Amino acid sequence: MKIIILGSGKVGRTLAEQLSNEGHNIVMVDIIAKKVQDISEDADIMGVLGNASSINTLLDAGIETADILIAVTGSDELNLLCCLIAKKVSKCHTIARVRNPVYSKELGFIKERLGISMIINPEHAAAIEISRLLRFPSAIKIDTFAKGRVELLKFKLKPEFNLDQTTVMEVAERYKNSILICAVERGDEVSIPSGNFVLRDNDIISIIASPVNSALFFKRIGIHTHQVKSTMIVGGSTLSFYLAKLLLAMKIRVLIVEADKDRCEQLSELLPDATIINGDGTDKNLLLEEGLTRVESFVTLTNLDEENILLALFAKKNSNAKLISKVNRIAFDDIIEGLDIGSVIYPKYLTADYILQYVRAMQNSIGSNVETLYQILDNKAEALEFSVHEDCTFLNIPLADLNIRDNLLITCINRKGKITIPRGQDSIQLGDTVIVVTTVKGLHDIKDILKNK
Repeated sequence: MKIIILGSGKVGRTLAEQLSNEGHNIVMVDIIAKKVQDISEDADIMGVLGNASSINTLLDAGIETADILIAVTGSDELNLLCCLIAKKVSKCHTIARVRNPVYSKELGFIKERLGISMIINPEHAAAIEISRLLRFPSAIKIDTFAKGRVELLKFKLKPEFNLDQTTVMEVAERYKNSILICAVERGDEVSIPSGNFVLRDNDIISIIASPVNSALFFKRIGIHTHQVKSTMIVGGSTLSFYLAKLLLAMKIRVLIVEADKDRCEQLSELLPDATIINGDGTDKNLLLEEGLTRVESFVTLTNLDEENILLALFAKKNSNAKLISKVNRIAFDDIIEGLDIGSVIYPKYLTADYILQYVRAMQNSIGSNVETLYQILDNKAEALEFSVHEDCTFLNIPLADLNIRDNLLITCINRKGKITIPRGQDSIQLGDTVIVVTTVKGLHDIKDILKNK
């Protein structure tokens, strides 16, 4: 498909690279010449220099024949305007990034009246991700499928769990629980494990299960599963505002440390039930005075990645809190993962996941859509949820008889709300949604799980 991306910031560039790798024809538009030049040189992407709201610029980018326009400039209003112009001169689908909380209650109205196909708010998406982790603090990462009926949870295997040198099959037999170990990270290696795969302490394990079954499994191996009761947030950004609102609704006590006095006053008005502290979030004594050693979770959301990481390391040394840090740049993601600072949130990855999910759904044959898509295992694998309709060619055939691709695991079948961790004799039926975990990138249809479609 021909896709025009307006704005070559972090999200725009990530999208351009991933969509280009999947074989799409990408055109990047930006007003800064160096950014256009860099993206053209680094990837097989056409760059157009110009103002994205100019009809002439959009015509130069090929808007009349485009399939999708994605507006991710730094201005919400510009993004909406560009989508509106695009709809007037072409039949393309439009996606806009809208971040300002002022618009949060109006997104449905804006989407309908302007004819925008999708509106994405990265900060709100990140806030939802963090709130999930604080509901289940032992997990490093949580992704949801089947409208919340299924969760993909990542956690670190510790010696006290007594799972060292245990095979995946033995875990299933020992705990008689409907969970499936679907991925293992060991150093730089990522595996989609078979039943004979041997687990080791310090492996990063991903399991898939219903919330009830995952909680039961974690309880049996000795992992704390109750949501936190209090959190300290460093940084009073828009993301902090969204997160605080979600946590307060969950009856979690919220304390925010913010250096800017005016912003503190705004947050005090917007969040009357939260405690707002005007102070330097990097002041160690201030954090200790405000209860860092007693708080159950510590979230760093400043605009500097380095600050967020160092604060998390300080909190790790001085508390037992659940740690969550926001990181915008990913050049050193492998080093960050090695620091063992709890959960790391990449807002631009979340945004890219949502948009990639929409783009793939557009490509699919009628009825078999990518319902949900997550980049997992440090972007080395994907978890996808497919909806199954009558054009699927292998309905009611036992999974053991299917010629399924290597490095691909069918992890879950959702049948009218009933969640099944499938075995060899289970089959895919009309109306199911099927969750797949794989290191094979770019699957677009349920039929792509087979070696020979």
